[in-house]
Amino acid sequence: MDKEVCGILLSVRNSFSDRLDSSRNYQFTMNEEHFKRYCNSNECDNNLNKINAGCLYLLDAFFENSSVFNSVAKSNVNIVEYIMIWLSKMLSRIENTENQSLQFFYDIYTNGDNNYKKPIANVIGCSNYKELIDKTNMMNMKIKDISKLYDAFTTLCTMHYEFDKQEPKCTKYLNSAKNFVEQYKKLKGDSSITEKSSYDKLLYTLSKDYDNFKNK
Repeated sequence: MDKEVCGILLSVRNSFSDRLDSSRNYQFTMNEEHFKRYCNSNECDNNLNKINAGCLYLLDAFFENSSVFNSVAKSNVNIVEYIMIWLSKMLSRIENTENQSLQFFYDIYTNGDNNYKKPIANVIGCSNYKELIDKTNMMNMKIKDISKLYDAFTTLCTMHYEFDKQEPKCTKYLNSAKNFVEQYKKLKGDSSITEKSSYDKLLYTLSKDYDNFKNK
């Protein structure tokens, strides 16, 4: 996680709001054509299709071009975990999905959409997006559990994105750092989580990227 990575992860919210409108629908607010190309006949006619388009957009942003994966993502496949956190948050707002596992989305889209099976290069052990997602071992996790990580993820990513190496005003980030630590402790102590090993792996990824920020 760094400024460039978080710039991409956070910018999707500018084009695709992570909030439902008054009719409980997601809306593309700008750059709609970038998302619609992932939908049948360029028409994303329901929330799930829109979310799927957003997921593919993010995967393409990091992994479609091997030079971007090497230079921006710095060959870090943990980015897929962050994309799955975003995906889970978006799914959690849709009625009747938050208590399901990610497997339901996987069965419909990851297995059913050929975009997830197009070849990618330079990712050791993975030849397409489906295999990247398989590697996270997150499909049995409940959507509502993964989505709990979203606020901590966005807090940390915003810190990375806003950090200025030329003028590192550390006091500026104290409140954000405190917020992240509080969010992390709450997540760590959540006894309602069922898939603890997978959940703890995600927490470890967040913790490691927080340590990376502290060392800047």
